[in-house]
Parts: sequence; structure tokens; C-alpha cells
Amino acid sequence: MNITPIEIVGLIAGFCTTFSFLPQVIKTWRTRSVDDISLRMYLLLCFGIVLWLYYGLTMRSVALVLTNGVSFILTASILVMKLLFGKRR
Repeated sequence: MNITPIEIVGLIAGFCTTFSFLPQVIKTWRTRSVDDISLRMYLLLCFGIVLWLYYGLTMRSVALVLTNGVSFILTASILVMKLLFGKRR
């Protein structure tokens, strides 16, 4: 995998979008409140991120692999908290 100038742009963009999930992870962990989090949205988002990660691996893109790897960890943690902390109905 090569780090080209455009990969640096991708890394910066990926850093911004990836770490935008961090406040939600922290808030959800602290409050244990998941009522306003959409399960379907996070299922679809996690699936999409896995596809982007696969795409990044096949394209040998450092930016796509790193940022989507971290994004998956953050969004999957929100998804797991939604399943663990959600009200059983």
C-alpha cells in the first residue's frame, strides 16, 4: 500500500468522519441510553463499513483500510451497546 498525496487527503477526511462517532460512543457508554439510536441504521451502517473496508483492502488504499477499520470498531461498539442496553419488549 502506497501513501500518496491523495491518500493523505483521504486519511484526513477519514479521520474527520471516523472520529465523529466517538462522542456518540462515549455518551452511550456513560448514559446507557440507547432509546433514540436506530438499530436498523447501525446494522446497515456497519454492513456498509465492512464493504468499504473490503474495497479498501482490494484497492490497497491505506486511507480506506485504516479509517474504515476504526469506523467499524466505533460503530459496532454502538451497535453492541444498543443490543445490550436496549429495552426488552
